[in-house]
Amino acid sequence: MAPLAGCSGEGAGRVIEGGFAGVAVERGHRLRDAPSAAATPALTRRVQVLVAGGGIAGLAAARALRQRGIEDFRVLELEDTPGGNSRGLTLAGLPCPLGAHYLPVPGEAAHEVQDWLEELGLRQRVAGRWTYDERALCHSPQERLFFRGAWQDGLLPLHEVGVGTLAQYRRFAQRIATLQRQARFALPLARAPLSGLHRALDGETFDAWLAREGLDDPHLRWYLDYCCRDDFGAGSAVVSAWAGVHYFASRHGFHAPGDEPGEEADGVLTWPEGNGWLAQRLAAPLGERLLGARVVRRIAQERHGVTVDAWDVHAQRLERWTCAHCIVALPSFVAARVVANPPDWLRAVARAQPHASWVVVNLALDAPLHDRPGAAPSWDNVVYGSTALGYVDAGHQRLQPVPLGPTVLTWYHALGAQPAAREALLRLPWTHWRDAALADLAEPHPDLSARTTRVAVTRHGHAMAVPVPGILNLLSQTPAPTGRISLSKNDSATPLAPPRDGRLSFAHADWSGYSVFEEAFTRGHGAGRLA
Repeated sequence: MAPLAGCSGEGAGRVIEGGFAGVAVERGHRLRDAPSAAATPALTRRVQVLVAGGGIAGLAAARALRQRGIEDFRVLELEDTPGGNSRGLTLAGLPCPLGAHYLPVPGEAAHEVQDWLEELGLRQRVAGRWTYDERALCHSPQERLFFRGAWQDGLLPLHEVGVGTLAQYRRFAQRIATLQRQARFALPLARAPLSGLHRALDGETFDAWLAREGLDDPHLRWYLDYCCRDDFGAGSAVVSAWAGVHYFASRHGFHAPGDEPGEEADGVLTWPEGNGWLAQRLAAPLGERLLGARVVRRIAQERHGVTVDAWDVHAQRLERWTCAHCIVALPSFVAARVVANPPDWLRAVARAQPHASWVVVNLALDAPLHDRPGAAPSWDNVVYGSTALGYVDAGHQRLQPVPLGPTVLTWYHALGAQPAAREALLRLPWTHWRDAALADLAEPHPDLSARTTRVAVTRHGHAMAVPVPGILNLLSQTPAPTGRISLSKNDSATPLAPPRDGRLSFAHADWSGYSVFEEAFTRGHGAGRLA
């Protein structure tokens, strides 16, 4: 434990205990730092299909295998618990997220996700229309922004902004609507044909495109940069214009003040532990077929099958698995490292695709915070001008009209994809990130330090692929002998099929160029259906 340093306010000088939690960074580095010479395995096992990676894509692949009647498989996962970025923990007796914390109500293109939600009982048809379980839908108020000393509803800056700002909000909304008419933007990505418009947007940064469009209002630009950092892990100066447009156009567009977005526009499913709730439901039926604490070291195609070597962290031994087929549900840069003699297209994607670092700080509070004037406490709470992304309240889904009793706030900060950010994430002590979170929220919540009893800091060194310019075009050229990556070289849609190389299928959100639940689930489902 360490004293709170560098902060002022009611809690200055208090001791707030905590530490790192949730991600065992040394396991991934074992792969990076392991000697290249092959070790002798302590035991060898055989299965029909092996899934390397227990994130959402790997878990969805396992579900699809079971749907086909294939039960002879194993899933190997680096961490002790599955889910990748969709995991949770318990802090001070309360569940909270370690990463992804919501799932937008999926559109018709994500029918695999819709079917699974129906299977879980979260989605059902009532009186001829689809409805979602209100216990899982995010309760109101959903989001607010601390702007000019007060809280306002929604995240788009509105309080006392000028007519020029409002005009640019309307222009951006009109531009997104026009692009939606000119080309299809779908989520998951593989459901939309790749057009010349998509390729052109992929050729420049979002900032460059906004500048050419004359969209330079600082409030609009801050909001759009926030959206990019929130969904892609890097700002609008880094991500492609395709990614920035796709953020809005693949869902319900962008709605300027006064527009009517429709009742479905803000539908979000969430739980106290975030998307960890979903990961637990995918993992529960797998039982002993899910093996945690396994560092996949090598995946090699042999004459009659595939050999996979994995280090068992707890038993401290090397295992060898032989299988007829392997689903590689690993990030592109990890897959390129562990696949023996990786194909050129895999190397090319791994080189071109950066991954953003994130830090997530969970703060256990012993009582509700005093609040500044304006909008009421919400699920998602953001500070205007901050380089961080604000916080969500893990207690927001409770059935109570006002906040009562202890809760956990989960603070997010996307650090970008620069190596220096990743190095700082690994080098700095947990107290640095604790103090950063407290300082970032000190103005809207001066009593935060006094109310915080414990802190858990989670480091994600390679949390998510960043959709930089050119990555969409590169992915569209990736060959796959038995079915393409599901991005068409022309303007006609193609069937969903994972990248494939012989007896290896590749299933990860990286193959869509960016990381969201719908992409990971659909990629994994497709690989499991075709393995």
